[in-house]
Amino acid sequence: MALLRDRWFAWLLRRVSGHHDKMLESRKRELLGNVSGTVVEVGPGTGANLRYFPKGIRWIGIEPNQCMHADLRAEAAEVNMKIELRGGGVEAMELADASVDCVVATLLLCSVTDAAYCVAEMRRILKPGGRFVFIEHVAAPPGSRLLRVQQLITPLWGLIGGGCDPARCTGSVLRNAGFHSIEIEEFNLPAGPAAPHIAGVAIR
Repeated sequence: MALLRDRWFAWLLRRVSGHHDKMLESRKRELLGNVSGTVVEVGPGTGANLRYFPKGIRWIGIEPNQCMHADLRAEAAEVNMKIELRGGGVEAMELADASVDCVVATLLLCSVTDAAYCVAEMRRILKPGGRFVFIEHVAAPPGSRLLRVQQLITPLWGLIGGGCDPARCTGSVLRNAGFHSIEIEEFNLPAGPAAPHIAGVAIR
C-alpha cells in the first residue's frame, strides 16, 4: 500500500510541479540563487528546484520517496549538477550538528507528520549563522471561508496529496522554532485551497 501511494504521488508531482514552479520562479531564483557551501534540501521531490541552485555547491537531498529518485537524478543530469541523494525522512538524515551552511525546504512542511520536529532537525544541522530557506503553502487566515474549506477537504486532500495538510499553520511553527531571526513574506497564488503561501529565510 505504501509503495502504491509513493508511486501515485511521484506520478502526480511529475504532472503538477511544472505549473506550480512557474508561478514561483522569481522567488526561487531570489531565494536559491545565492546559497553556497553545503546545502541540504529536504524533500526535493522530482527535482524542481535543482535548476535554481548556483554552480559549485555541495547538494545533499533527503528524499524518502524512492519513486522520485530516478526523476531527481535525471533532472540533475539535465542541469549538469552533481548531487548526493539519500533516502529516509528528516529523522534519518544522519548529519552532524552545525554541519551545513543552508537547508532548503519547499512545499514540505505541509506533509510531514510533525512539522515542529522537522524544523528543529533542520535547525540542528545548520551552522551558527546558517540559513533555512523555505517556500510553503499554509492555512488561510483564522475565521476565513477559505480556512473552513481547507479544514473540510483535509482528509481527502491528504489522501491524494502525499499527506499534505492545507490548513497547517506553518508560519507559527517557524516563528516558534528558536531561530535567531526570520523573514517571512506572505502571498497568494492562483492555487485554489492552497492559495496562501509564505516564503523567506530563517537564520540560526
